[in-house]
Amino acid sequence: MRESGILLPVSSLNDLYGIGTLGKEAYKFIDFLSAAGQRLWQVLPLGPTSFGDSPYQTFSVFAGNPYFIDFELMQEEGLLVFEDYRQMASPEGNIDYLYQYQNRFSVLRKAYNRFTVSYDYNCFIIENKFWLDDYALFMAIKKTMPEASWDKWDTEYRFRQGRKFISFLEENQDELGFWRFVQYCFFKQWHQLKAYANCKKVKIIGDLPIYVAYDSSDVWSNPLNWQLDGTLTPLAVAGCPPDAFSPDGQLWGNPLYNYTLMAEEGYSWWIERIRHAFNLYNYLRIDHFRGFEAYYAIPFPAANARNGTWIKGPGIGFFRKIQQKLGELNIIAEDLGFLTDAVYKLRDETGYMGMKVLQFAFNHQEDSEYLPHNHIKKAVCYTGTHDNLPTKAWFKTISQGDLDFVYRYLGIGDSGEEVEKFIKAALASVCEIVIIPMPDYLELGSEARFNTPATLGGNWLWRLKSNDINNVLAKKIYEWTKLYRRAGE
Repeated sequence: MRESGILLPVSSLNDLYGIGTLGKEAYKFIDFLSAAGQRLWQVLPLGPTSFGDSPYQTFSVFAGNPYFIDFELMQEEGLLVFEDYRQMASPEGNIDYLYQYQNRFSVLRKAYNRFTVSYDYNCFIIENKFWLDDYALFMAIKKTMPEASWDKWDTEYRFRQGRKFISFLEENQDELGFWRFVQYCFFKQWHQLKAYANCKKVKIIGDLPIYVAYDSSDVWSNPLNWQLDGTLTPLAVAGCPPDAFSPDGQLWGNPLYNYTLMAEEGYSWWIERIRHAFNLYNYLRIDHFRGFEAYYAIPFPAANARNGTWIKGPGIGFFRKIQQKLGELNIIAEDLGFLTDAVYKLRDETGYMGMKVLQFAFNHQEDSEYLPHNHIKKAVCYTGTHDNLPTKAWFKTISQGDLDFVYRYLGIGDSGEEVEKFIKAALASVCEIVIIPMPDYLELGSEARFNTPATLGGNWLWRLKSNDINNVLAKKIYEWTKLYRRAGE
Protein backbone atom coordinates (compact mmCIF):
# COMPACT_ATOMS: atom_id res chain seq x y z
CA MET A 1 0.00 0.00 0.00
CA ARG A 2 1.43 3.37 -1.04
CA GLU A 3 1.28 5.99 1.69
CA SER A 4 2.78 9.37 2.47
CA GLY A 5 3.17 11.69 5.40
CA ILE A 6 4.85 14.75 6.82
CA LEU A 7 7.84 15.18 9.12
CA LEU A 8 7.23 17.80 11.80
CA PRO A 9 8.59 17.77 15.38
CA VAL A 10 6.04 18.42 18.12
CA SER A 11 8.17 21.37 19.19
CA SER A 12 7.64 22.99 15.77
CA LEU A 13 3.87 23.23 16.10
CA ASN A 14 2.47 26.73 16.44
CA ASP A 15 1.38 27.42 20.01
CA LEU A 16 0.60 30.55 22.00
CA TYR A 17 3.06 29.67 24.75
CA GLY A 18 6.41 29.52 23.01
CA ILE A 19 6.79 25.89 21.92
CA GLY A 20 4.65 23.24 20.28
CA THR A 21 2.55 21.17 22.68
CA LEU A 22 0.08 18.30 22.66
CA GLY A 23 -2.88 20.67 22.64
CA LYS A 24 -5.21 22.15 20.05
CA GLU A 25 -2.50 22.93 17.47
CA ALA A 26 -1.46 19.27 17.45
CA TYR A 27 -5.09 18.23 16.85
CA LYS A 28 -5.36 20.88 14.16
CA PHE A 29 -2.26 19.48 12.45
CA ILE A 30 -3.76 15.98 12.47
CA ASP A 31 -6.89 17.36 10.86
CA PHE A 32 -4.68 19.03 8.26
CA LEU A 33 -2.89 15.74 7.55
CA SER A 34 -6.20 13.96 7.10
CA ALA A 35 -7.54 16.65 4.74
CA ALA A 36 -4.29 16.49 2.75
CA GLY A 37 -4.58 12.73 2.24
CA GLN A 38 -1.61 12.01 4.50
CA ARG A 39 -1.60 8.86 6.60
CA LEU A 40 1.63 9.36 8.52
CA TRP A 41 3.02 11.95 10.93
CA GLN A 42 6.71 11.53 11.67
CA VAL A 43 7.91 13.16 14.86
CA LEU A 44 11.32 13.41 16.50
CA PRO A 45 12.19 11.86 19.89
CA LEU A 46 9.83 13.06 22.63
CA GLY A 47 12.21 12.92 25.59
CA PRO A 48 13.08 15.71 28.08
CA THR A 49 15.89 17.66 26.46
CA SER A 50 19.04 18.76 28.28
CA PHE A 51 21.87 21.17 27.47
CA GLY A 52 21.79 22.00 23.75
CA ASP A 53 18.03 21.24 23.51
CA SER A 54 18.57 18.25 21.21
CA PRO A 55 15.84 15.58 21.20
CA TYR A 56 18.69 13.10 20.65
CA GLN A 57 20.31 13.98 24.01
CA THR A 58 17.74 13.58 26.77
CA PHE A 59 17.58 12.99 30.51
CA SER A 60 15.72 9.74 29.84
CA VAL A 61 14.88 7.61 26.81
CA PHE A 62 11.61 6.62 28.47
CA ALA A 63 10.31 9.95 29.81
CA GLY A 64 8.34 12.59 27.92
CA ASN A 65 9.29 16.23 27.47
CA PRO A 66 7.54 18.48 30.05
CA TYR A 67 7.67 21.36 27.54
CA PHE A 68 5.08 19.54 25.42
CA ILE A 69 2.43 19.39 28.15
CA ASP A 70 -0.44 21.66 27.15
CA PHE A 71 -1.66 24.20 29.70
CA GLU A 72 -5.11 24.66 28.19
CA LEU A 73 -5.81 20.93 28.46
CA MET A 74 -4.72 21.08 32.11
CA GLN A 75 -7.09 24.01 32.64
CA GLU A 76 -9.95 21.90 31.28
CA GLU A 77 -9.15 19.33 33.98
CA GLY A 78 -9.20 21.98 36.69
CA LEU A 79 -5.46 21.79 37.33
CA LEU A 80 -4.72 25.33 36.16
CA VAL A 81 -6.46 28.66 35.75
CA PHE A 82 -5.50 31.09 32.99
CA GLU A 83 -3.72 33.42 35.42
CA ASP A 84 -1.29 30.58 36.21
CA TYR A 85 0.19 30.55 32.73
CA ARG A 86 -0.79 33.77 30.97
CA GLN A 87 2.79 35.08 31.42
CA MET A 88 4.03 32.23 29.20
CA ALA A 89 2.33 33.76 26.15
CA SER A 90 4.88 34.70 23.50
CA PRO A 91 4.88 36.04 19.95
CA GLU A 92 5.30 33.75 16.96
CA GLY A 93 8.84 32.89 16.08
CA ASN A 94 11.67 30.63 17.14
CA ILE A 95 11.60 28.70 20.40
CA ASP A 96 13.25 30.35 23.41
CA TYR A 97 14.40 27.27 25.33
CA LEU A 98 15.94 29.27 28.16
CA TYR A 99 12.61 30.98 28.81
CA GLN A 100 10.84 27.61 28.79
CA TYR A 101 13.41 26.19 31.22
CA GLN A 102 13.10 29.14 33.58
CA ASN A 103 9.31 29.45 33.61
CA ARG A 104 7.42 26.32 32.56
CA PHE A 105 8.10 24.21 35.65
CA SER A 106 6.66 26.79 38.04
CA VAL A 107 3.36 26.51 36.14
CA LEU A 108 3.45 22.72 36.31
CA ARG A 109 4.05 22.91 40.07
CA LYS A 110 0.86 24.93 40.46
CA ALA A 111 -0.98 22.14 38.65
CA TYR A 112 0.67 19.55 40.89
CA ASN A 113 -0.54 21.39 43.99
CA ARG A 114 -4.15 21.03 42.76
CA PHE A 115 -3.80 17.41 41.67
CA THR A 116 -5.64 14.60 43.45
CA VAL A 117 -4.33 11.07 43.07
CA SER A 118 -6.63 8.91 40.95
CA TYR A 119 -6.96 5.29 39.93
CA ASP A 120 -5.52 6.08 36.48
CA TYR A 121 -2.55 7.79 38.09
CA ASN A 122 -1.82 4.81 40.32
CA CYS A 123 -2.03 2.48 37.32
CA PHE A 124 0.42 4.69 35.43
CA ILE A 125 2.88 4.59 38.35
CA ILE A 126 2.73 0.79 38.52
CA GLU A 127 2.99 0.24 34.76
CA ASN A 128 6.00 2.54 34.42
CA LYS A 129 7.80 1.71 37.63
CA PHE A 130 10.71 0.11 35.75
CA TRP A 131 11.96 3.58 34.68
CA LEU A 132 9.80 6.19 36.39
CA ASP A 133 11.12 5.94 39.97
CA ASP A 134 14.73 6.27 38.83
CA TYR A 135 13.87 9.20 36.56
CA ALA A 136 11.95 11.03 39.30
CA LEU A 137 14.84 10.57 41.74
CA PHE A 138 17.37 11.66 39.12
CA MET A 139 15.45 14.86 38.40
CA ALA A 140 14.91 15.57 42.10
CA ILE A 141 18.64 15.39 42.79
CA LYS A 142 19.40 17.38 39.65
CA LYS A 143 17.11 20.16 40.88
CA THR A 144 19.59 20.75 43.72
CA MET A 145 22.47 20.95 41.21
CA PRO A 146 20.78 21.85 37.91
CA GLU A 147 23.92 22.66 35.94
CA ALA A 148 25.95 19.62 37.03
CA SER A 149 26.03 16.28 35.24
CA TRP A 150 25.48 13.34 37.61
CA ASP A 151 29.19 12.39 37.47
CA LYS A 152 29.85 15.69 39.33
CA TRP A 153 27.46 14.80 42.16
CA ASP A 154 28.61 13.76 45.62
CA THR A 155 29.86 10.18 45.81
CA GLU A 156 26.75 8.92 47.65
CA TYR A 157 24.44 10.31 44.99
CA ARG A 158 26.66 9.18 42.13
CA PHE A 159 26.81 5.58 43.35
CA ARG A 160 23.25 5.55 44.78
CA GLN A 161 24.27 4.38 48.22
CA GLY A 162 25.07 5.60 51.71
CA ARG A 163 23.23 7.49 54.44
CA LYS A 164 23.12 10.80 52.56
CA PHE A 165 21.47 9.19 49.54
CA ILE A 166 18.91 7.34 51.65
CA SER A 167 18.11 10.51 53.60
CA PHE A 168 17.54 12.43 50.40
CA LEU A 169 15.15 9.75 49.17
CA GLU A 170 13.19 9.83 52.43
CA GLU A 171 13.05 13.61 52.74
CA ASN A 172 12.08 14.46 49.16
CA GLN A 173 9.05 12.29 48.48
CA ASP A 174 6.97 15.30 47.48
CA GLU A 175 9.58 16.35 44.91
CA LEU A 176 9.63 12.81 43.50
CA GLY A 177 5.84 13.00 43.37
CA PHE A 178 6.06 16.15 41.26
CA TRP A 179 8.26 14.49 38.62
CA ARG A 180 5.98 11.44 38.50
CA PHE A 181 2.98 13.74 38.09
CA VAL A 182 4.64 15.59 35.19
CA GLN A 183 5.20 12.31 33.38
CA TYR A 184 1.63 11.20 34.05
CA CYS A 185 0.36 14.42 32.46
CA PHE A 186 2.61 14.06 29.43
CA PHE A 187 1.64 10.47 28.68
CA LYS A 188 -2.04 11.09 29.31
CA GLN A 189 -2.04 13.93 26.78
CA TRP A 190 0.11 12.00 24.30
CA HIS A 191 -2.09 8.89 24.33
CA GLN A 192 -5.21 11.01 23.84
CA LEU A 193 -3.55 12.71 20.86
CA LYS A 194 -2.37 9.42 19.37
CA ALA A 195 -5.86 7.93 19.74
CA TYR A 196 -7.30 10.93 17.88
CA ALA A 197 -4.72 10.56 15.10
CA ASN A 198 -5.42 6.87 14.70
CA CYS A 199 -9.17 7.54 14.56
CA LYS A 200 -8.41 9.96 11.72
CA LYS A 201 -6.41 7.12 10.09
CA VAL A 202 -3.15 8.97 10.72
CA LYS A 203 -0.36 6.80 12.09
CA ILE A 204 2.58 8.13 14.11
CA ILE A 205 6.19 7.41 13.18
CA GLY A 206 8.43 7.79 16.21
CA ASP A 207 12.19 8.12 16.35
CA LEU A 208 14.49 5.99 18.54
CA PRO A 209 18.03 7.37 19.02
CA ILE A 210 20.48 4.49 19.15
CA TYR A 211 22.51 6.11 21.91
CA VAL A 212 21.66 7.49 25.34
CA ALA A 213 23.01 10.69 26.88
CA TYR A 214 25.61 10.13 29.58
CA ASP A 215 23.83 12.66 31.80
CA SER A 216 20.65 10.62 32.00
CA SER A 217 18.72 8.59 34.51
CA ASP A 218 19.23 5.59 32.22
CA VAL A 219 23.03 5.52 32.63
CA TRP A 220 22.98 6.70 36.24
CA SER A 221 20.55 4.00 37.37
CA ASN A 222 21.98 1.09 35.32
CA PRO A 223 25.71 1.83 34.84
CA LEU A 224 26.61 -1.79 34.12
CA ASN A 225 24.74 -1.54 30.81
CA TRP A 226 27.42 0.84 29.51
CA GLN A 227 31.17 0.71 29.02
CA LEU A 228 32.21 2.60 32.17
CA ASP A 229 35.18 2.18 34.51
CA GLY A 230 35.13 1.82 38.31
CA THR A 231 34.55 5.54 38.76
CA LEU A 232 31.61 5.39 36.31
CA THR A 233 33.59 7.33 33.69
CA PRO A 234 33.16 6.25 30.06
CA LEU A 235 35.92 4.07 28.63
CA ALA A 236 35.00 5.15 25.11
CA VAL A 237 32.27 7.23 23.50
CA ALA A 238 30.27 7.26 20.29
CA GLY A 239 30.80 9.26 17.12
CA CYS A 240 31.59 9.04 13.42
CA PRO A 241 35.00 8.88 11.69
CA PRO A 242 36.40 11.71 9.57
CA ASP A 243 35.03 12.11 6.07
CA ALA A 244 34.97 14.67 3.27
CA PHE A 245 32.49 16.84 5.18
CA SER A 246 34.10 16.58 8.63
CA PRO A 247 37.92 16.18 8.72
CA ASP A 248 37.87 15.64 12.49
CA GLY A 249 34.87 13.31 12.41
CA GLN A 250 31.93 13.74 14.75
CA LEU A 251 32.43 13.35 18.51
CA TRP A 252 28.96 12.67 19.90
CA GLY A 253 30.15 11.79 23.39
CA ASN A 254 27.49 9.19 24.24
CA PRO A 255 28.64 6.22 26.33
CA LEU A 256 28.78 2.90 24.48
CA TYR A 257 26.70 -0.13 25.39
CA ASN A 258 28.05 -3.10 27.26
CA TYR A 259 26.58 -5.51 24.72
CA THR A 260 28.26 -8.53 26.34
CA LEU A 261 26.31 -8.05 29.57
CA MET A 262 23.15 -7.06 27.72
CA ALA A 263 23.27 -10.24 25.64
CA GLU A 264 23.66 -12.34 28.81
CA GLU A 265 20.50 -10.67 30.14
CA GLY A 266 18.60 -11.33 26.91
CA TYR A 267 18.70 -7.65 25.94
CA SER A 268 15.99 -7.04 28.53
CA TRP A 269 16.68 -3.27 28.76
CA TRP A 270 16.39 -2.89 24.99
CA ILE A 271 13.24 -4.98 24.86
CA GLU A 272 11.57 -2.76 27.46
CA ARG A 273 12.74 0.32 25.59
CA ILE A 274 11.28 -0.81 22.26
CA ARG A 275 8.10 -2.12 23.90
CA HIS A 276 7.67 1.30 25.50
CA ALA A 277 8.26 3.01 22.14
CA PHE A 278 5.57 0.97 20.39
CA ASN A 279 3.17 1.96 23.12
CA LEU A 280 3.69 5.51 21.85
CA TYR A 281 3.97 5.06 18.09
CA ASN A 282 2.66 2.98 15.19
CA TYR A 283 6.01 2.92 13.38
CA LEU A 284 9.51 3.37 14.76
CA ARG A 285 12.56 4.76 12.98
CA ILE A 286 15.77 3.42 14.54
CA ASP A 287 18.46 6.06 14.30
CA HIS A 288 22.03 5.09 13.22
CA PHE A 289 21.07 1.52 12.38
CA ARG A 290 24.58 0.75 11.14
CA GLY A 291 25.76 0.91 14.78
CA PHE A 292 24.15 -2.47 15.42
CA GLU A 293 26.46 -4.07 12.85
CA ALA A 294 29.59 -2.18 13.95
CA TYR A 295 30.00 0.97 16.03
CA TYR A 296 32.73 3.59 16.09
CA ALA A 297 34.42 3.77 19.51
CA ILE A 298 36.48 6.85 20.43
CA PRO A 299 38.76 6.61 23.49
CA PHE A 300 37.65 8.88 26.33
CA PRO A 301 38.57 11.67 26.70
CA ALA A 302 39.34 12.83 23.19
CA ALA A 303 39.39 16.21 21.47
CA ASN A 304 37.99 14.84 18.22
CA ALA A 305 36.89 11.62 16.52
CA ARG A 306 40.03 10.92 14.51
CA ASN A 307 41.40 8.04 16.58
CA GLY A 308 38.39 5.82 16.96
CA THR A 309 38.06 2.17 15.96
CA TRP A 310 35.23 0.08 14.53
CA ILE A 311 33.95 -2.64 16.87
CA LYS A 312 31.45 -5.34 15.95
CA GLY A 313 27.95 -4.70 17.24
CA PRO A 314 25.35 -7.20 18.44
CA GLY A 315 24.18 -7.99 14.89
CA ILE A 316 21.23 -10.11 13.87
CA GLY A 317 21.08 -11.92 17.22
CA PHE A 318 19.92 -8.68 18.82
CA PHE A 319 17.05 -8.23 16.40
CA ARG A 320 16.03 -11.88 16.58
CA LYS A 321 15.69 -11.54 20.33
CA ILE A 322 13.55 -8.40 19.87
CA GLN A 323 11.33 -10.26 17.40
CA GLN A 324 11.11 -13.28 19.68
CA LYS A 325 9.87 -11.14 22.57
CA LEU A 326 7.81 -8.50 20.75
CA GLY A 327 6.80 -10.09 17.43
CA GLU A 328 6.79 -8.41 14.03
CA LEU A 329 7.24 -4.66 14.31
CA ASN A 330 6.91 -1.73 11.90
CA ILE A 331 10.53 -0.57 12.04
CA ILE A 332 12.37 1.79 9.69
CA ALA A 333 16.14 1.43 9.70
CA GLU A 334 18.08 4.66 9.28
CA ASP A 335 20.60 3.05 6.94
CA LEU A 336 22.50 6.24 6.09
CA GLY A 337 26.14 7.23 6.48
CA PHE A 338 29.17 4.98 6.05
CA LEU A 339 27.65 1.68 4.98
CA THR A 340 29.26 -1.66 4.20
CA ASP A 341 28.00 -4.88 2.66
CA ALA A 342 27.61 -6.21 6.20
CA VAL A 343 25.25 -3.34 7.11
CA TYR A 344 23.09 -3.97 4.04
CA LYS A 345 23.05 -7.69 4.87
CA LEU A 346 21.93 -6.98 8.44
CA ARG A 347 19.17 -4.64 7.26
CA ASP A 348 17.93 -7.24 4.76
CA GLU A 349 18.02 -10.01 7.37
CA THR A 350 15.85 -7.96 9.71
CA GLY A 351 13.35 -7.26 6.94
CA TYR A 352 13.12 -3.60 7.99
CA MET A 353 12.49 -0.77 5.57
CA GLY A 354 15.50 1.42 4.78
CA MET A 355 15.65 5.08 3.77
CA LYS A 356 16.17 6.86 0.45
CA VAL A 357 17.02 10.57 0.71
CA LEU A 358 16.75 12.55 -2.52
CA GLN A 359 19.17 15.24 -1.41
CA PHE A 360 21.87 12.55 -1.35
CA ALA A 361 21.07 11.37 -4.87
CA PHE A 362 22.31 13.98 -7.31
CA ASN A 363 26.02 13.51 -7.82
CA HIS A 364 26.47 14.15 -11.55
CA GLN A 365 29.64 12.03 -11.67
CA GLU A 366 28.12 8.72 -10.59
CA ASP A 367 24.97 6.68 -10.17
CA SER A 368 23.40 6.64 -6.70
CA GLU A 369 21.17 4.25 -4.82
CA TYR A 370 19.17 7.32 -3.77
CA LEU A 371 18.17 8.25 -7.33
CA PRO A 372 14.50 7.37 -7.92
CA HIS A 373 15.28 4.86 -10.69
CA ASN A 374 17.22 2.80 -8.10
CA HIS A 375 14.56 2.86 -5.37
CA ILE A 376 12.95 -0.29 -4.03
CA LYS A 377 9.46 -0.80 -2.66
CA LYS A 378 10.51 -1.73 0.87
CA ALA A 379 11.89 1.70 1.77
CA VAL A 380 10.88 5.17 2.89
CA CYS A 381 11.69 8.05 0.54
CA TYR A 382 12.47 11.50 1.93
CA THR A 383 13.31 14.75 0.18
CA GLY A 384 15.51 15.42 3.22
CA THR A 385 15.65 14.56 6.93
CA HIS A 386 15.74 16.67 10.08
CA ASP A 387 19.53 16.98 9.55
CA ASN A 388 19.24 18.36 6.01
CA LEU A 389 18.64 21.85 4.74
CA PRO A 390 15.12 22.51 3.48
CA THR A 391 15.13 21.67 -0.24
CA LYS A 392 14.77 25.31 -1.34
CA ALA A 393 18.00 26.15 0.48
CA TRP A 394 19.71 22.92 -0.64
CA PHE A 395 19.37 23.93 -4.29
CA LYS A 396 21.50 26.99 -3.52
CA THR A 397 24.37 24.95 -2.05
CA ILE A 398 25.10 22.28 -4.66
CA SER A 399 27.74 22.50 -7.39
CA GLN A 400 26.89 23.68 -10.88
CA GLY A 401 27.43 20.18 -12.24
CA ASP A 402 25.02 18.66 -9.72
CA LEU A 403 22.54 21.49 -10.31
CA ASP A 404 22.55 20.87 -14.06
CA PHE A 405 22.08 17.15 -13.41
CA VAL A 406 19.09 17.55 -11.09
CA TYR A 407 17.47 20.02 -13.51
CA ARG A 408 17.81 17.53 -16.38
CA TYR A 409 16.80 14.50 -14.30
CA LEU A 410 13.65 16.09 -12.89
CA GLY A 411 12.75 18.07 -15.99
CA ILE A 412 12.92 21.41 -14.21
CA GLY A 413 12.30 24.20 -16.67
CA ASP A 414 11.52 27.46 -14.94
CA SER A 415 13.19 28.80 -11.85
CA GLY A 416 10.75 28.57 -8.95
CA GLU A 417 9.46 25.05 -9.61
CA GLU A 418 12.47 23.23 -8.12
CA VAL A 419 10.87 22.32 -4.79
CA GLU A 420 7.61 21.17 -6.37
CA LYS A 421 9.44 18.92 -8.84
CA PHE A 422 11.59 17.53 -6.03
CA ILE A 423 8.57 16.66 -3.88
CA LYS A 424 6.77 15.10 -6.83
CA ALA A 425 9.84 12.97 -7.61
CA ALA A 426 9.62 11.59 -4.08
CA LEU A 427 5.86 10.98 -4.33
CA ALA A 428 6.36 9.21 -7.68
CA SER A 429 8.97 6.88 -6.19
CA VAL A 430 8.29 3.17 -6.02
CA CYS A 431 8.95 3.31 -2.25
CA GLU A 432 5.94 2.22 -0.20
CA ILE A 433 6.20 5.28 2.08
CA VAL A 434 7.17 8.88 1.33
CA ILE A 435 7.81 11.47 4.04
CA ILE A 436 8.17 15.17 3.23
CA PRO A 437 9.48 17.62 5.87
CA MET A 438 6.95 20.37 6.50
CA PRO A 439 9.36 23.20 5.50
CA ASP A 440 9.51 21.70 1.99
CA TYR A 441 5.75 21.87 1.50
CA LEU A 442 5.95 25.48 2.69
CA GLU A 443 8.92 26.10 0.35
CA LEU A 444 10.94 27.71 3.13
CA GLY A 445 14.69 28.29 3.13
CA SER A 446 17.50 27.83 5.63
CA GLU A 447 15.58 29.72 8.32
CA ALA A 448 13.43 26.60 8.73
CA ARG A 449 16.28 24.12 9.14
CA PHE A 450 15.69 21.82 12.12
CA ASN A 451 19.30 20.86 12.85
CA THR A 452 22.84 21.29 11.60
CA PRO A 453 24.78 18.13 12.59
CA ALA A 454 27.91 18.45 14.75
CA THR A 455 26.91 21.91 16.00
CA LEU A 456 25.73 22.97 19.45
CA GLY A 457 23.22 25.80 19.77
CA GLY A 458 20.95 27.41 17.22
CA ASN A 459 19.16 24.15 16.42
CA TRP A 460 15.61 22.80 16.92
CA LEU A 461 14.24 26.38 16.99
CA TRP A 462 11.86 26.68 14.03
CA ARG A 463 8.09 26.78 14.50
CA LEU A 464 5.11 27.01 12.20
CA LYS A 465 3.30 30.31 11.95
CA SER A 466 -0.44 30.55 12.52
CA ASN A 467 -1.34 30.90 8.85
CA ASP A 468 0.99 28.15 7.53
CA ILE A 469 -1.59 25.38 7.93
CA ASN A 470 -4.59 26.14 5.74
CA ASN A 471 -7.11 24.57 3.39
CA VAL A 472 -5.36 25.79 0.24
CA LEU A 473 -2.15 23.97 1.15
CA ALA A 474 -4.08 20.86 2.22
CA LYS A 475 -5.89 20.79 -1.13
CA LYS A 476 -2.63 21.11 -3.08
CA ILE A 477 -0.93 18.34 -1.10
CA TYR A 478 -3.98 16.12 -1.50
CA GLU A 479 -4.00 16.58 -5.27
CA TRP A 480 -0.31 15.72 -5.55
CA THR A 481 -0.70 12.75 -3.23
CA LYS A 482 -3.71 11.41 -5.14
CA LEU A 483 -1.94 11.86 -8.47
CA TYR A 484 0.80 9.45 -7.33
CA ARG A 485 -1.68 7.02 -5.75
CA ARG A 486 -0.75 7.72 -2.15
CA ALA A 487 -3.89 9.45 -0.84
CA GLY A 488 -5.59 7.42 1.85
CA GLU A 489 -9.24 7.50 0.95
